[in-house]
Amino acid sequence: MGESRLRVLHIMEATIGGARRHITDVASGLAGRGVDLHLVVSAERQSDFRHDFEGLTAAGAVVHELAMQRSVRPWTDTRQVLKLLGLVRRLRPDIVHTHSSKAGVLGRVAATLAGHKRRVHTPHAMAFLFEDMFSARKRRVYYALEKLLSRSCERVIAVSESEARTFRASGVVAPDKVRVVQNGVDPEAFLAAEPLCVASLGLDPARPTWAVVGLLNVAKGQDLALEALAAPSCEGLQLIFAGHGALEAELKAQARRLGLEQRVAFLGFRRDVARLLASAAGLCLPSRWEGMPYIVLEAMAAGLPVVALPVDGARDLVIEGRTGWVAPEISSEALARTLARACACSDEELRALGAAGRVRVLEHFTLEHMLDSLQAVYAELS
Repeated sequence: MGESRLRVLHIMEATIGGARRHITDVASGLAGRGVDLHLVVSAERQSDFRHDFEGLTAAGAVVHELAMQRSVRPWTDTRQVLKLLGLVRRLRPDIVHTHSSKAGVLGRVAATLAGHKRRVHTPHAMAFLFEDMFSARKRRVYYALEKLLSRSCERVIAVSESEARTFRASGVVAPDKVRVVQNGVDPEAFLAAEPLCVASLGLDPARPTWAVVGLLNVAKGQDLALEALAAPSCEGLQLIFAGHGALEAELKAQARRLGLEQRVAFLGFRRDVARLLASAAGLCLPSRWEGMPYIVLEAMAAGLPVVALPVDGARDLVIEGRTGWVAPEISSEALARTLARACACSDEELRALGAAGRVRVLEHFTLEHMLDSLQAVYAELS
């Protein structure tokens, strides 16, 4: 008789942005490697995530849709836990792997009730760290809840070395439970993407154009990028903003107040990010929090230099002066000074930085590297 396949149940509610990218890459990649992969996901935040189901199924994953919601709704949440409990009991997975805050709570509670012991959790940044997004009271609740639930996990996965240091220093998880599985990308789509015409985006093709890509929310810091752009040292620069979110109207109003309407383009949600990156001179990452930003990996794969604020993941990826620059602190002033350094470089110097970044991704941050690392974590538990 042949050896039975490893059965893994992944649970994720936050199927947007980089988390969406992560779960689709992990699920399809592991299924393609012969893992009996089951995926419980919600499409409540972004309904077009259902378009990914066909590809996941074709790759060999079994998709279960469950209408998990980000907000706390005790009765609804209780029903979701019971549904997850029934699924865990029916599937009897070797490993239950939860992701992000909401599914991390629901999935770990369900696994505990089912008596399932092999639990892995990937926080994708911990909510109690988001000082500008949640009140102090909420963050204390999130901290206590995460500390309690982390005790029930055999492994907690950080998606970068710097995020792992953050987890260990936080006190919510035993340091010996933390493992690093660095995010990785398939670089092919970014190696030779056809650029768009900058004029077609409503900007001046004669000006240097940098890209800011991500959900429009406080964590991603687009407001800091706008403030930096308004600084005298950045007056020759223009930015394209790709992404959607709750802050779109507020950010557009901020751009008007700062007199930046002719130097910014808000493009909304885009499916052609590879082409947008190919059209830019570099990537600006103004995030206040990250774990391991996919957009930095994608920009480096596209051969772009990166200017980033000093958040987890970016500090691992961007080598100062060799693949880009990391600002000394999280502020618009520091971001403006660092962007000014980039603007002072010649096109040839920027291309050299981008080429070095591309080599770094190809050598260390591919999808295959990520899958190898994740399977090594699973092997520890078998």
